[in-house]
Amino acid sequence: MAALLPIRSIPVRLSTGAYILHAGVEKWNAPPDRAAMLHGVASGAFPTLRRIPPKRFVKLLSAGEMALGSALLTPLVGNRLAGLGLTAFSGSLVAMYWRTPALRRAGSVWPTPQGVAVSKDVWMLGAGLSLLLDDGRAAR
Repeated sequence: MAALLPIRSIPVRLSTGAYILHAGVEKWNAPPDRAAMLHGVASGAFPTLRRIPPKRFVKLLSAGEMALGSALLTPLVGNRLAGLGLTAFSGSLVAMYWRTPALRRAGSVWPTPQGVAVSKDVWMLGAGLSLLLDDGRAAR
């Protein structure tokens, strides 16, 4: 990565890429109850997803996570493109958090105990935006 990308982007790309790739691999063979749970939360926030059967939804989610994680770990994918993918993915997770009332305290941005895991995705959004805005030049 160091030869093709600014060194400063390597830690964020390694940490987010490895995490997202692992999450996708773990979902690939999700049992029906996990698929139904993931589909239920996602379709509650994004009603158009109700048209997709839970098992197919989880396969698509898993494949998307594996593709994004791999792109973040691949030095041939530039920071802007990797950042665009990470921003879109984490932005959808933050939108899901915002659209699911059970994940937030009433009238607040702060999470309920059930929302803590999803609320943390705001860090990936920041990482994605940083990569997206990176112009590749060394710091002045």
